[in-house]
Formats: sequence, C-alpha cells, structure tokens
Amino acid sequence: MDFELTQEQKMLAESAASFAKKTSPVERLRKIRSMPHVEGVEQRHAAKADPRNWEPAVWKQMAELGWLGLFYPESVGGLGLRFFDASLVIEKLGTTLVPEPYVASVVLAGWALLKAGSAEQHAKYLTPMIEGETSLALAWQERGSRYDVTSVKTVAKKSGSGHALTGEKVLVLNGHAADHVVVSARTEDGALALFVIDPKSKGVTIESITTMDASRAAQLRLEGAEGVRLTGGDAQVALEWALDLAAAAACAEGLGIARTVLDMTNAYLKVRKQFGVPIGTFQVLQHRAVDMFVQTQLLESTAILAAVRADEEDADERRRAVSIAKVRLTAGGKYVTQQSVQLHGGIGITDEHDVGLYFKRMQVLCTLFGDDEHHLTRFASREAFATTVGE
Repeated sequence: MDFELTQEQKMLAESAASFAKKTSPVERLRKIRSMPHVEGVEQRHAAKADPRNWEPAVWKQMAELGWLGLFYPESVGGLGLRFFDASLVIEKLGTTLVPEPYVASVVLAGWALLKAGSAEQHAKYLTPMIEGETSLALAWQERGSRYDVTSVKTVAKKSGSGHALTGEKVLVLNGHAADHVVVSARTEDGALALFVIDPKSKGVTIESITTMDASRAAQLRLEGAEGVRLTGGDAQVALEWALDLAAAAACAEGLGIARTVLDMTNAYLKVRKQFGVPIGTFQVLQHRAVDMFVQTQLLESTAILAAVRADEEDADERRRAVSIAKVRLTAGGKYVTQQSVQLHGGIGITDEHDVGLYFKRMQVLCTLFGDDEHHLTRFASREAFATTVGE
C-alpha cells in the first residue's frame, strides 16, 4: 500500500493547517468558551449571548473551502472524495481545537442521513448542511444504552402523514445548536427507524449542557414531537456505520492533538531550566519524551488505517480497523497528554496553559463513539478473531 499523499492531499492538509493557525487559534476557543451561558431564547438575546459555542461565519467559510462535503457524493453537493481526505482536515482542526461541529454534524449526523435518507431527503436536509447553511445533530444515545444503537426506548407513533416521537436522548453532540436533529426511535411494530425533527417544534425540549472540554451538547426530551421518517436505507446499518466513521474521525483529531502536545512539550523542555541547565538535558525526561514520540507514531499508523477503512462497504474490515485505532487512541493518546502535563510541571495543571485544554479534549475523544472496553470487546467478538484464537 502506498502511504504517500498525493499532491492534492498535501495541498488540502496544508490549507487546513493554515486555516487552523490563522482563523481559529486556541485563543479563539478560549474567547468563545468565556461567553456567557444563558438559558432561554429571549434571555440569550437580551444578554447578547451566542448559545452555539461556535460561529456560523466560520462554518460557512469551511463550507466554501469544500470541507463539509469532501467525502459525500456529488449528487448531494459533495466533492466525491474518500473519508481519508477528510481525516487530513480533521487532524489539522485538532491541532488548535477548532470548535465548529465537524465531527458531530458532517461525519456523524450527515453520514446517518446519507445512508438512511432518500434522494429527496438528502436535498432537503443534507445538502444545506454541506453548503454551510445549516448544521445537524444525531440523537441516538439514551440512558443506560452505552454504545448499543439498538437499545432504544424512544417510540414513534403514526400521526397523520408523519410520526409523533416520545422519549429522551442524552449527550446529543451539537444538539443545542442544530437546525435539524436525526433521532432514532422504535415504531409501533418494533422496527428501529430514524426520523428528522425540527428542534424548535412543539413537543421538543432541549437542555444545553457543557461538557468536560468546554464544548456543549444537549439533553433532548420529546413529547409527541413531529418527526419525518428517513426512508432510503436500513436505520441500524446507517447508525453503526455513522458511529464507526465518527470513531475514525476522533482518532484523526486525537492524532492532531498528540502531535501538537508533543511539539509543545519538546519546546518546553528546551527552555525550562533547573540547576542552570534546560530540563531537557535530564536523561529521565528524554526517555519520557521518546516514549511520547513512540506512542504518537503508533497513533498515526492506526488512525490512518481506520481512516482508509471507515467508508468501505466491508463492515468487518471497517470495524476491525476502527476498533484497533480507538483502543490505541485510549492508550497512547491518554499517555501523551498525561505526560505532557507532567513534564510541564505545575503550570501544566493550570487553566492558563493550553496543554490542559488538549488534555481535556483527548479524554473526551477517548470516550466518544465507544471507549476502549467497548472496542476491545467488539474486536474480540469478531468471528475471524475467534477462529484464529481457536486454532
């Protein structure tokens, strides 16, 4: 397999790196997270507070660069490239913690819509998101469901030409700001289905919550909310594939974070002095820096494999690659960010230093879309793995 990037891929990665550095440095995240958090539409308007924690103008700019439709077919307004191309952008966005909901809207909700929706529904809900006019969210998780997409208690009853949805969804990424939310529910005959709801419609209550990394998500309560059923594909297949794609995206973002904190730590070891010499001259600290480098290299190789396999039709190969990368992210990503905090000493645990922001985001990425326990279990339950062990 040829791992060399094409000239176009190199230009795409360089463009994303430049965008992250110039348009959205870490200082921008600090500024956005310090905005007042005010409940209620009227109250937010009075306080001039933006509830999104990201900016529509920047989202539109990302759309104009073509990034929101990189791996979507041209028929829905995309560029028809592979997910690997998008992973190059996601990695660079991770280097400065860009807050726009690329993974939540483009990767997670967008892919579920593509696989479960009809052509007419793509035009109505997916294309506007690719054009940067709207953003999406996928509400699939419920209390106690862990990472099982089939553990759904939300019900959808036929109501006129549509459905009335009742239930509760938790930790809906970008659910506090999305223009449309894709919701999983059980129909009256027990089938798993996906529906699109307008979060501003009657029967929908959204509670905005702040997550560990200062991002925001939503708890969603539905009481007879009107939903439009997606009719273009199998809901379970779409959900499982969307989660795999999002897990691969988390690994790409985690790789960007690991590389950044490794560079930050190496630079700090060269300027911080004790006993009149840079602490980077101490052999024990050099060993730790080398271990961080090794873990980052391991992250890179598994993240690339996951990105290559993530949009392939072969579900077994896709799950294998994604689970390997996610377990590696949990082990290596945590190690790199934890060591970075340790090597920065006291300043590393203060909110004023950026290394703490990267540490928190890495903890979130390790948990999203399946933690290491989930992915180890899934990997071991594969028929191919069980056969190999039996031999």
